[in-house]
Amino acid sequence: MGNRNFRYKGSMIALVDCNNFYASCERLFRPSLINKPVCVLSNNDGCVIARSQEVKDLGVKMGAPAFKCKEIFDKNDVAIFSTNFPLYGDISSRVMGVLSQFTNELDVYSIDEAFLHLKMYDADYHQYGLSIRERVNRWVGIPTCVGVAETKTLAKLANHVAKKFPQLKGVHVIDTIEKRDKALKWAKVDEIWGIGRKSAEKMRYYGILTAYDFVQKSDSFVRRHFSVVGLRTKKELMGIPCFTLANQPTGKKSIMTSRTFAKYVTDIDGLNEALASYVSSCAYKLRKQSSCAQTIMVFVHTNKHRKDKPQYYNSQSMNLPVASNCSTEILGYAKELLKNIFYEGYEYNKVGVMVSNIIPQEQVQGNLFDKIDRGKHGRLMQVMDNINEYGGRGSIRLASQSYSKGLSKRESLSPEYTTKWSDILEIR
Repeated sequence: MGNRNFRYKGSMIALVDCNNFYASCERLFRPSLINKPVCVLSNNDGCVIARSQEVKDLGVKMGAPAFKCKEIFDKNDVAIFSTNFPLYGDISSRVMGVLSQFTNELDVYSIDEAFLHLKMYDADYHQYGLSIRERVNRWVGIPTCVGVAETKTLAKLANHVAKKFPQLKGVHVIDTIEKRDKALKWAKVDEIWGIGRKSAEKMRYYGILTAYDFVQKSDSFVRRHFSVVGLRTKKELMGIPCFTLANQPTGKKSIMTSRTFAKYVTDIDGLNEALASYVSSCAYKLRKQSSCAQTIMVFVHTNKHRKDKPQYYNSQSMNLPVASNCSTEILGYAKELLKNIFYEGYEYNKVGVMVSNIIPQEQVQGNLFDKIDRGKHGRLMQVMDNINEYGGRGSIRLASQSYSKGLSKRESLSPEYTTKWSDILEIR
């Protein structure tokens, strides 16, 4: 493998990951919660989806039902928050804006992490990583960890190491064979980026317990048992780039919006109110990525955990005459689908909509018998989006959308400090 003390010089990839992102966003405007346990719950306050380190130390697992953790929360004075996606999304965009100052090639991987291509030579990457952390923390207020290496998979591993060892000050650089082997021997197979639970179980069956064990296997063995994707992962762990950076985020191929209701709904009017909100959300996301959907699906179901009640599940889909991203048009079709699958006598706890077969807006093919004034609808949606982006989400909405929050349980919702005029902090 060559000189083990060889230090790599050249372009490197950094992964910047926000620490406990949702919890950190809630702390941002409540400094009194720093070093205090903070927990964020899923829609309808059902399950744990984000934990500060203090909550992790209490033994609370990701995805744990909130009601089962109530005793722990009460005993340890855990600050509980309902999900506030408008706030989290805005803070994320600010973090990414800061990161874009460090590179011309930024690949936003998720709401709280991004890859950066660092084209520097003879650079002190550890110090550069510290500079990234310091600027994000100073300008946005969100703590991060930085992993730097030759490939995306190694950068993910370096970031994982940086999180686990406080003495590294949140930055770890894998730039020598010795550092790489040490990290590979430390990492369990289920900690490798891209290795799922079933693949990890299969690896353990073959005696592969660590990432180092994995890279010792021959290419033919890995290709035969873990496909070409597994082989690429192996090569990435060995420092051979196989996964490129995407400078522009790719549009979603399907979009689904659904919520579990806080209370049962038995009439179609109540379902239509929720459906209108979900369709509006899907259509807005389509417009944001300049695309249109050719297919929509609507589904409903009862609470499968209530075995004492009648159970019902159904869905129906259709292809649109012309691909669309117009909220009013898609809602019209969605209501027809809901009418086809709705039956009285059931207590529904969820309705949802999914749009798929998504294509770029400029590739939409017209229909000879289309009677909709699409130019007029497009201008209407643009005005609607502009008002909501300026005045806050929900400033203007479809008449069939409910203004009440009765269908959604969010008892501990924090203000939308950065995206809603009425929630801006007042300083006296």
